[in-house]
Amino acid sequence: MSAGFSQIQQNAGGPRSASAVARSLSVEGVIRCECVKGARAERLLETANIPFRYARCELENFDVMPSPDRSIEKAKIAAEKFVDEYPMPRVSFGLLFMGPQGVGKTHLAVGVIRALMRRKGVPCLFRSFPELLKEIQNSYSPISQSSEFSLLAPVLDTEVLVLDELGAQTPSTWVRDTVSYILNHRYSENKVTIFTTNYQDKDELTDNRKGVAYTLAERVGDQMRSRLFEMCKTITMVGNDFRKAVKQAEHHF
Repeated sequence: MSAGFSQIQQNAGGPRSASAVARSLSVEGVIRCECVKGARAERLLETANIPFRYARCELENFDVMPSPDRSIEKAKIAAEKFVDEYPMPRVSFGLLFMGPQGVGKTHLAVGVIRALMRRKGVPCLFRSFPELLKEIQNSYSPISQSSEFSLLAPVLDTEVLVLDELGAQTPSTWVRDTVSYILNHRYSENKVTIFTTNYQDKDELTDNRKGVAYTLAERVGDQMRSRLFEMCKTITMVGNDFRKAVKQAEHHF
């Protein structure tokens, strides 16, 4: 019997069979592996830039609100399937959550990346598109401590990116150029991007105001609209404003 094996037996509290020692070492290895995995997940969560408002958003606690076409339920199922099947073989694709405000698009998007970080150790990043644009604009100031490159580098390089509220900014050449740069770079590098947008792929006929862009194509341009549909599985969510209903209930006396 080797000295090493004898030492293991002594440390374990007395003579044990080789199979018992092997099982013990195997269990210890699993526990150690799980601890390392958990620590990595926590580090990833700390650097994912998830806003405090969405800090508790998980796929497990997403409430499926009734909808005429079961689109909310289908959206949750699609999000769970995406996590289960990640990473995809060969060509990766992202998700494009489309629908009115308050139906849970951002909750599902955050739930997806939280699950990817916790279960699979995937580096992820959350960015609100309007906030990102504002930070880039501020970086042009001579007194700014940031640069456009330092702000865009994590967005371009992270394995999985959530870009929230795409199309929320008033369309301009600069805004569309920024969208184009981010999308084309991540598309070329085969990186997964998850988008949320309040804009549909068809005219919102219920609003008759003129001079305002209502469709996704009008917000980001036809070319980028086409790129989005090439990069992502489209998930349309139809339902009432869940956030508004919750707030009304909280304010009820």
